[in-house]
Amino acid sequence: MRIQILSVGRRMPAWVDAGFSEYAKRLPPSCTLSLVEIEPAVRGKHGQGGQPSRAQRERILEIEGQRLLKATPPTALVIALDVRGRSWSTEALASELEDWLASGRDIALLVGGAEGLDERCLARAERRWSLSELTLPHGLVRVVLAEQLYRAWTILQGHPYHRGAQ
Repeated sequence: MRIQILSVGRRMPAWVDAGFSEYAKRLPPSCTLSLVEIEPAVRGKHGQGGQPSRAQRERILEIEGQRLLKATPPTALVIALDVRGRSWSTEALASELEDWLASGRDIALLVGGAEGLDERCLARAERRWSLSELTLPHGLVRVVLAEQLYRAWTILQGHPYHRGAQ
């Protein structure tokens, strides 16, 4: 099984690349984790408060959404990272991962840009996952996803990496 994180954004700080790579390389060949960086839409001049206008936001979401969907493998189980999604404990994520492994399908995790995810991406997703009610920097989301997927895998393997509530 392959897990792909499709994430809007490029040129992350070195610590993001290093953190993601560290956890991705720990996963076995039977559960590979890779990152597909999606070029963000060009942002024009913003209005008051540095925010894009409603029309600009809709254009950005549409462009980034098209790019995400184009990069999404057609038969993958698509999971949108969305604050309105369901939160999972680490143990619940391990159970999800076990189901994903059993399904034999590849997984595509969609991470939107600064404006979020286009409605078409949310409609394409079979699941919505919320990492937190907190707003996290996009680079940190990549590292957290990689670490939590590795942690979930170690739980399934009975590896001592995870030491949750006893």
